[in-house]
Parts: sequence; structure tokens; C-alpha cells
Amino acid sequence: MKNYRELLEFGKSRLEEQGIENPRLDAWFLMEYVFQISRTWYFLHEEEQPGEKEEKQYIELIEKRGAHIPLQQLTHEAYFYGLKFYVDENVLAPRQDTEILVEQVLENLPGDQELEILDMCTGSGCILLSILANRPKARGIGADLSEKALAVAEKNGRDLGIKARWIHSDLFEKIQEQYDVIVSNPPYIRTDVIQGLMEEVRLYEPYMALDGHDDGLYFYRKIIAQAGDYLKPEGLLAFEIGYDQGEAVSSLMKTQGYTQVHVFKDLAGLDRVVTGRKNQEEKYV
Repeated sequence: MKNYRELLEFGKSRLEEQGIENPRLDAWFLMEYVFQISRTWYFLHEEEQPGEKEEKQYIELIEKRGAHIPLQQLTHEAYFYGLKFYVDENVLAPRQDTEILVEQVLENLPGDQELEILDMCTGSGCILLSILANRPKARGIGADLSEKALAVAEKNGRDLGIKARWIHSDLFEKIQEQYDVIVSNPPYIRTDVIQGLMEEVRLYEPYMALDGHDDGLYFYRKIIAQAGDYLKPEGLLAFEIGYDQGEAVSSLMKTQGYTQVHVFKDLAGLDRVVTGRKNQEEKYV
């Protein structure tokens, strides 16, 4: 049997051999997850040996991570906007870049009003639930074509104690009400780009949550064309976008009559979010 220090070194070396991007960090995260220890505890007890069962579990998870299974799918944990979410192979793991979308929506939502929010292509529910956690008077609905994704979103709402409704819908097919905000992080990767993505994404994340068809704009076109019918006057439409899609998505929104269209950058300085307001005088078809 190995002690904690030897196990951590084994994990780091094994992940390094398999080409994992941050081998030491991932080896530590898995150690923290399996043994439920802190860094302080580790440095005080690194020469001690863990239980045989836990050691076996750790080694198995290291091998799975070495096969490029995403870390979040192994631990079923992902942190987003200060909250812990359950994730599995049926949803995209929440990304830090997506927090920019939540920030922009919150900046446009008064904290003391009872507002209605629709999260289209909700996935794990992380966007909607993060908004509702910060706007307790708001009410939200998450819609998705994947029933398995909706089950994950429902679990996250239940675990976090945040009330929301979840609807199985092909975009607006089963949406009937009007909303103050429609927010969406739709599939936006061009089909021909997907095969070049890192293995963690290409092999293990749900394809339908990635594929934006030929030019990556398929779902933006459909949502923008229909969203006006489901937004209240001056309602906000907010998207996450790919780094090279700011101009194209902005143009689609302006063509459909949206006003106050703005592009916001992520922490890397890349275009990441587009927002716009419904024009009361425009007829949406």
C-alpha cells in the first residue's frame, strides 16, 4: 500500500503520461474528493496510509481521468457562480466563461421585482439557478430538448433549494407565456470543428449540446426569430456566444429589430455574451 504522498505522486505521473493538461491539479482534486481531506490535513499526514478501499477508488479514478473522462463527470461536482452543481455525461459541465452571461443578466434585473425568466437550452440548469439564487423574487423556467438534461437540472434545483419549473421542449414548441428575460447558451460550435476539440469535450460531453450545425449560428437564428413573441415589451434577450460570433449574432439581433444590442467580453478579452432589448414597435414573426 502507498501513503498519501506516494499516491499523489502516482496520480500526477500517470495523468502526465496520458497528456492531461493539469496533471498535478487533477490528481489533487481526485485525492480531495476520494479521501475528503484538505491540503492542510494532507501536509500533516502525507506519510500515513489511507484505507485499502479508498486507495483502490483513487487509482480507478486516476485511470479514468487518464482516459480523458472529464473531472466533473468523475466527481459529479462542478462549481459555478459560487454554487455547487451535480453534473454527469448528459450535460455540459458549467464553464467559468458562462458566469459572464449570468453577470450581465443580473445587472439588468432589479433585485426587488417579481420577474419572469426563461432559460432556453438549460442543460444542467446552472444559468437559471444562479440567477434565481441572486434574485429570490424572480420566477424561472428552464427548457431543453433533452429529458436527461432536465432531470439533472431538476436535481440541482432540488439540491440547492431553489424553485424553478422545467419543460421538455424543442426550443419554443411548448412555451406559452411571455418573459422579462430570455437567456440562452445554445449549441454554437460548427460541426466541422467538433472533431478537433479536446478529447474531454469531443468524446464525453453530449454532442447535441455542442453542435451548432454548419456555421454555428443555427440555434441563434431560430431563437432570435421566435423570441420576440415570448418577450414582454423591452424584454431582454441574452446569449452566450463563441469567441468569433459577436458580430454575426449582433447582426442577427439587429436585423430582427432588437435594440440596445451589446457584446461583452470574458476575462480573456474574447467576445462571450450578446444582449439586446425587444423593440416594442417591431413585429416579430
